[in-house]
Amino acid sequence: MPDEREFPQCRKCDEGVLLPLSDYGREGAPITYKAWVCTNPECGFNIRIDNGEISFGRTIGQSFK
Repeated sequence: MPDEREFPQCRKCDEGVLLPLSDYGREGAPITYKAWVCTNPECGFNIRIDNGEISFGRTIGQSFK
């Protein structure tokens, strides 16, 4: 069965969609939808929650843990 979820259109570029990303907290508890990132590589829009604060447009990189 296909995945029928629809993700929101990126309002910065109107070309990509915003995909949700999840993470784990310090104690290992899951943090669902901690960040949303645009699928358009030229756009780079992202929004995330860190320690209860919302931040926009931070540089996105890979974590090699």
